[in-house]
Amino acid sequence: MGKVKKKIKTIRIDADKCNGCRACEMICSAFHATPKYSSNNPARSRIRLMRDPLRDVFIPVYAGEHAPAECMGRDKYIIDGKEYDECGFCRASCSSRDIFKEPDSGLPLKCDMCESDPPLDQPLCVQWCLNDALIYEEREEEVEEEAKPEEMEIGLEALAKKHGLQKVMDAIARMSKKG
Repeated sequence: MGKVKKKIKTIRIDADKCNGCRACEMICSAFHATPKYSSNNPARSRIRLMRDPLRDVFIPVYAGEHAPAECMGRDKYIIDGKEYDECGFCRASCSSRDIFKEPDSGLPLKCDMCESDPPLDQPLCVQWCLNDALIYEEREEEVEEEAKPEEMEIGLEALAKKHGLQKVMDAIARMSKKG
């Protein structure tokens, strides 16, 4: 496989501008509800706010790749005299914490930059951020072309890791008999 140009979408976070309003969490949650905008459950949001309101510290963190194992890094950060655990700033969904997991199924969540049809100019969290703490950026990079698994494969793999392959296969067999 050769090199291809890929559009890289990122959200730059200026924590100094965040006032902790949580509008980003609310719009993300509503956008990812089924059907869209039908409910608001911050546990479904792909962006979360690390908060220490008494010290006026608010840090938005958006969901990244799923990590099948806990990381070895347990670094501590000191911000304005208060100690924070490295996990608080981590973007991964992993087995050591419940953040960035779908509340009903436990499947990992990942920021999709509000992909929709028609496409949005910017993710909704960026559009709804009144203080410009979230800044949408795009750039092109040359990367090796790779085969990507489909969403169904990712979901089934996560279920198999959590419950075991045999349980997933049994559940699919039961569902196919009902149909």
